[in-house]
Amino acid sequence: MDLRSTVLVVGGSLCSFKLLNTLVRFLPTLEPACKKQWKWRNTWTSLAHSALTGAWAVLCLHRQPQMLEDLITSHSLLSHSLVAVSTGYFIHDFLDVGLNQPLKQSWELLVHHGTVISCFSLAVTSRLYVSLAVVSLLIEIHSVFLHIRMLLLLSGRRNRPGTEATAARPSVAYNLTRWLNMGTLLVFRVCTMGWMTRWLASHFDLLPRFVLMMGTVGTSLISMMNVVLFYRLLRADFLTNTHNSNSNH
Repeated sequence: MDLRSTVLVVGGSLCSFKLLNTLVRFLPTLEPACKKQWKWRNTWTSLAHSALTGAWAVLCLHRQPQMLEDLITSHSLLSHSLVAVSTGYFIHDFLDVGLNQPLKQSWELLVHHGTVISCFSLAVTSRLYVSLAVVSLLIEIHSVFLHIRMLLLLSGRRNRPGTEATAARPSVAYNLTRWLNMGTLLVFRVCTMGWMTRWLASHFDLLPRFVLMMGTVGTSLISMMNVVLFYRLLRADFLTNTHNSNSNH
């Protein structure tokens, strides 16, 4: 795609996710989630993005496995479109979170999204490092289960009915989700970031200084956030009594 088409795809994606977020407002909302309607809408929109882009990234790498051998110049229309669509989503979510949550609650997510937007914008406008961006979107496979977990928490379906007052026990859906969430975190989030960090370190001599700096800062920030996320999920879902733990994510 040329630059004009790329901008149109990014803008169209932004508007589409905004429309989806608005449409969720008119769908039935479970009673426990009514008190956090913005969070409910935002999480459903994020889940749609994660499911779409996670599957899309796998498809790109399956159809063009040579992208893994050349992460700098190799790309296709399918992969370029994927990164452009994802860029539009992250811009939408950056604005949605920034306008609806206090900064002290949202700064981590805003830093994450700002980093991703910067890196993806470079990729889609220069048509370089598109493959690297596609690899990074494998992380969205884990995000699918992270968002499902949050929806279960918001809808009050964490514990089995009738156990809240005594010894709370996780519902079948939540129990399955927490294990899938932790497993995919290690495989698709931690391993993917580790692989990307190793690739940057072994190809530093091929990258312009500003690209190397952007990549190093980005992978370092997101890796630190992954460690914090892992600790929060481990504490909330495995190390803390189900009845007392909260909805950390």
